[in-house]
Formats: sequence, C-alpha cells, structure tokens
Amino acid sequence: MRNLINLNRDWRFIKEDAGLPEHLPENWEKVDLPHSWNAIDGQDGNGSYARLKCWYARSFETPKQPLGGGRVYVEVLAAGQQASVYVNGREAVYHEGGYSAFRADVTNLCNAEGENLLVIACSNENKSNVYPQAADFTFYGGLYRGVNLICVPDAHFDLDYYGGPGLQVTPKPSVGGGAIFECASWVTNPDENFTVMYSVKDADGREVAAAVRPADDTNVTLYVPDAVRWGIDNPYLYTVTAILQRRNEAYDEVSARVGVRSFSCDPEKGFIINGIKTPLRGVSRHQDRMYKGNALTKEDHYEDAMLIKELGANTIRLAHYQHSQDFYDACDELGFIIWAEIPFISVMNPDPAAHQNCISQLKELIIQNYNHPSICFWGISNEILIGGISEKLVENHKELNALCKELDKTRLTTIAHVSMTPVDGPMHGITDVESYNHYFGWYGGKMEDNGPWLDNFHKVHPEICLGMSEYGCEGIITYHGPNPACKDYSEEYQALYHEHLARVFDERPWMWSTHVWNMFDFGCAARDEGGVRGRNNKGLMTIDRKTKKDSYFVYQAYWSKKPMIHVAGRRYAQRAGETTEIRVYSNQPEVALYLNGRLVEEKSADRVFVFTVALHEGFNVITARSGDLRDSITLEKVEKEPTIYVLPEVNERAEGVANWFKLVGDLDLQAPMQFPEGKYSIRDTAEEISKCPEAMDILTNAMKLTLNMKVAPGEGMWDMMKSLTLEKAFEMAGNMVPEGFPESINAKLTEIDKL
Repeated sequence: MRNLINLNRDWRFIKEDAGLPEHLPENWEKVDLPHSWNAIDGQDGNGSYARLKCWYARSFETPKQPLGGGRVYVEVLAAGQQASVYVNGREAVYHEGGYSAFRADVTNLCNAEGENLLVIACSNENKSNVYPQAADFTFYGGLYRGVNLICVPDAHFDLDYYGGPGLQVTPKPSVGGGAIFECASWVTNPDENFTVMYSVKDADGREVAAAVRPADDTNVTLYVPDAVRWGIDNPYLYTVTAILQRRNEAYDEVSARVGVRSFSCDPEKGFIINGIKTPLRGVSRHQDRMYKGNALTKEDHYEDAMLIKELGANTIRLAHYQHSQDFYDACDELGFIIWAEIPFISVMNPDPAAHQNCISQLKELIIQNYNHPSICFWGISNEILIGGISEKLVENHKELNALCKELDKTRLTTIAHVSMTPVDGPMHGITDVESYNHYFGWYGGKMEDNGPWLDNFHKVHPEICLGMSEYGCEGIITYHGPNPACKDYSEEYQALYHEHLARVFDERPWMWSTHVWNMFDFGCAARDEGGVRGRNNKGLMTIDRKTKKDSYFVYQAYWSKKPMIHVAGRRYAQRAGETTEIRVYSNQPEVALYLNGRLVEEKSADRVFVFTVALHEGFNVITARSGDLRDSITLEKVEKEPTIYVLPEVNERAEGVANWFKLVGDLDLQAPMQFPEGKYSIRDTAEEISKCPEAMDILTNAMKLTLNMKVAPGEGMWDMMKSLTLEKAFEMAGNMVPEGFPESINAKLTEIDKL
C-alpha cells in the first residue's frame, strides 16, 4: 500500500548559492519546514529582500519496497519560485512556478539500502519566463509548504501528471433529488489482474454507492439517491475512495472529499447556487503572516479561514496564485465559494516561454484542485493591462480560457480587470464572468463614483456578469481624527470607505461577487506608504491577526447571520472638542448608546448607527446595547489630541502640491497640451522618462504628490509602474490630481530634449 513519509524535520539550509554538496553539510543552519528565507526581510520595510538561489539538504533512509517492487517519489508541496531536486548528487526534476506541488520518481536514484542525500536548490530570482513577473506583493523564497516521500507499489494511481491526485470526481445533481458521481482514475503499470473499486461514503461514513472497473478503463458513473447538496450554509461532503485491487490484495488507495452542487451566474440575478440567488460577498486573501512570510502551518491556514467565516463572508478570492491544499480543504468544510487563479499578473512577457509557463501553472492549478467543491471559478489573469495591451495578449487570454474549458467543463472562468480597462474593448467576453479592481476613493476619484460606474457598465453591457474583484484603502490603526479624509491612512477613513461600499454592493444584488482587498495586511517589500514600510495595509485585520480594524465590523454587520454589535473608534482613545461622534455597527434594528451608564439616545438604523456625544472631563465609558448584546469602549477627553494620530505626510503632501504651482510660476495651466517632437511629455512611459535624470525628477515628484507612491528604477512599485505613461497615471488618480497639474507637469517635461 501507499506510504507517505513526511520529511519536514531536520533540514540543513544555507542562504547563498553554495552549490550542490556531496555530503550532508553539518555547518549549514538547521531548519524545519515550512520555511522561507524572506520571513523577515520580505516585510520588514528595508525596501528590498533577498532574491537568490538557496540550498536545502537532508538525508533519508531508502524505504522498504512495497508490493510488487515499488517506486519512491519526492513530493514538493511548493517551492518559491524555481527549484531543482537532487538525490545522491543526480538531478531528479526541475520545476518552474512557486505555488504548486510537483513530484519526481527517484527510485533509480536511491541507494539499494541505507542513507540517501536529498538536496533542493530553491530560487526566487527573477526569471523572465516565470510568472509572476511584477506584482504588489513579496515573492517569498523557500520550501514553504513541506516535502514528502511517497512510496507506492509498481502498479499505482498516477503520480506524474502535473502533481494531480490520480483521481477525478465530478458530482452532479440529478432529477429526483439524487446525484451522479462521474469518477475517473489513472493507474500506472496495471495488468489484467488489477481492478479499481470505487466507494462513495456519506458524511457519517456510510457507503451509499460503489462500483468496480478494470484498471485499464476506470471511468465510471455512480448514483447516490437522496443526495445532500453542498452549500454555503450546509457544506456537506462525501468521500470518494478508489482502491487499486489485485485479487485479494489492495495495492494502492486514493480518496477525495467532494460536494454535490449546481451553480451559475446571471447578469441580472447574480450568483445562483443550488437554484438559490446568493450574491457572493467576501474578501481576498494572501498567504503570509507577520515574520513567518508564507511559511504557514495547517493551523495558520485554518485560523485564517475561521476568521473569514466569523466575518460572515461567503466567498474568498485566493490571490494571486495557487494556495495550500490545507486552505482549500478548510474552504470545502466551511462552505466558501472560491475564486482560484494563476499569477498571470500586471505585465505580460511576450516571450513564448512565458506563455508556456502560464499554461503549465494553469494545468497544475486545475488538475491538483479539481475535486474541491468550494472552487467555482478559475481566474486567468489580474490587472494584466498595467503592462499594456496587444493582439498577442488577447490571443493568450483566449487560449488560457479555452484550456480551462478543456480541463474542466463544470466551472466558470473569470478575470480581474485593472480599473483603467476600457468599458469597451477586446478584453471583454473572453471569460464567462468578469470583475474589475476599482479603488475610487483611494487611488483616484471619490468613493461615491463606484455606484454610478457600476450602473453604467451594467447598462452598456447587460450581457456581462459583473463583479468587483478588488476594492479597498489603507487603514493604519495609529491614525485617527474627527474629519477622516482620503489618503490620511486613518482607521476612521477606512471604515467610512467600507461603510459606503458595503451599501453600494448591498443595493446591487445583480453583481455576482465582490471581494475586499484585503482580508489581512500582507507583505510587500517594495511599499513605503502611510508611515508603514514593507506592507500593504488595506487589510480588515493586521498582518499578525491580532487586531480587527473597525472596517472588519462593518462587514460583519452586513454579512453575519449571528447577532453582533461593535462600538467603533476604540483606538481613537483621546479626543478633544465639545462633542465627538460615536459610530456603532450592528445587524440589529435598534441600538441604545450610554455614556457612563446614562442613556444618550436610542435609534433605529441599517447597520451603521451614528451618535453625537459630549464627553465629560477625564475618562468616559461608552456602551452600546441591543437586546442582550453589549459592547463598550473607554475614551478620554483631552485638550489636544496626540500628534501621533496624524500622519505628517498628510499635511506635507498638500503643501507639496501648492509648492509645485509656485515652482511653475505664471504658466497658463489651462493651455492645451503640447507634444513637440523630440521632447519628453506625459505620454512617455516611466521607463522612457527614467533615461533622463532631469525628466525623472519631475516624474518622481509628480507621482509622490498625486498617488503618494515612490517610483524609481529598482525601488518601490517600479516593475509594475514602468510601462505606464504619466497620462495614464493621472487618469488613474482621478480627482486626486489638482486642476492644471497634468498641464504643468507636461509643460516642464516638454522643455527637456529626449536623449
């Protein structure tokens, strides 16, 4: 029978390209898996992180041979981003792609008995044909999900096809309340003596269907009467087991937990599961934690899933790559609808080898995860037009979509458009459903722009199922104030932003899905924003999972079926002024507010309750009540609020724009744009402008003053932004760009000769 041997302990690691060792290096660092060498520098704010080839080594004993001789495989659950596996000095496999499992048959590389040396060279260096090429997150290096040995008989369920399980199950509801289970398995080295026995067991372990097939033709359909549907509120799982049998002996066994469900999307009705209209409202999730990097344990993954469940979300977009099987398992058990995608993101490399890497990663994603009932959508790219559009880019997307349909006829395909993707254009109609990443109210425009934009798109394209794949804003729990505003990074503005967007989506149930960016703050070594470096701080929770920001409770009030109440503003603990505003989030119809035990007011509202309170001198206890629900915070009335509550950059940025206009003097800011030949202009890309230091200074100042982004070669978000023109950047920034600012920037650039 199959034997899985965990190899996560007692590795030796060296953080340099030390080369292939001949013996187990005793002087290398001792580590256990999961492990990433970017656990610290990938999010500590030093502006860069180690992108290099590192080496792991450990020994293992040659396993005893299973029945019929047997094979030994090394299974790597993920290695960021490229990896070579060696056994006893000989290469077993090379793999490109940092987020999927891969295996190698090492039987012929092992010693007949005794010790073997297993070495894995792992690299997160940039490689032009491996995605992701450029993105707003840290590309962690390491063996961050673990390594196994798999020992199987010579005849066994397939282990060589794109890291798949060798078993594929397609449950489908049928008339009369039953369900059919279309089962297929693939057997390596069978002969006429082998059969495959299939068994379907319900959640209580009772067998409800069975079938037997010859091992060389294993496709079969089983029927389960009165099958229980898998759904968001009742994630009922069946277990399908395939046993490879030779007469009276079981040689190998694989199984999958599956769910019976039907689903679809409609432009007017939104998402439908098991015949019930169910708007998908949830979050996106990255797979890293504070000073762990992406080296998460099974317990970490399940805790993340439970925190999202507590929020009340019913969907998760797993950005921007294949996640751990542990997390998909948790989603199956908890009833989430999952969008799973590949890291085809931001910029397309025209190299045909890069497209082949997309194809390979998509095959791995689908083949390895086909059996998970939680997955309903395959995503083929994210914000890919940041790097521009071409006929080849459109053609590649059509090919990826067709591949999804070839590998999986049961699920829908989707795409996440960057905000500036035209409402009309060749990127529409490729996938089954579509979504946009919009940050109106943060990177550009006003939060109030979201609803009208969505309504207009829906009017122009009534045939397209539309969702919002990303939206959000930074919320740093240090910053507070009575007048929250865009780009002040305060917890209060983040909460106001999400109050508005939650209502916008609640009023538009025809939107098939919406996904907050992001559930948790996450590592992005290139970022330096809002006084917090090395992180993206748009999470509803902090990266250490210790603090739920007020915006978390906005969505809990909208989405959770469990009664809840939350008084916002507890970290805005010292307040000045005659009165202060108290906001309470609750899914109850009425809330009463008390100050120091005395009733202030009782009111009815829809999820967001706003009170005005005159604090007493010193400390005050604010309590909100609704039925048996209680929540309270303590506030202090002060003469002057702490200076730490306001990010210094907030004032400096406004002054900087004013200073810019002083610099340009009497320039006519309303003059038509001029683009003289041989001169720089806002129509040049950042990469073109960077060739001239004088022009680059203008670009750097412009980006800092409008988008508050540091843009310079080799720093910040350069890889993502270098293909953008300043004209496009100003378009993205919307009303954050002062009137006349693009004209003044362009006028300064046109004074400079192109190099």
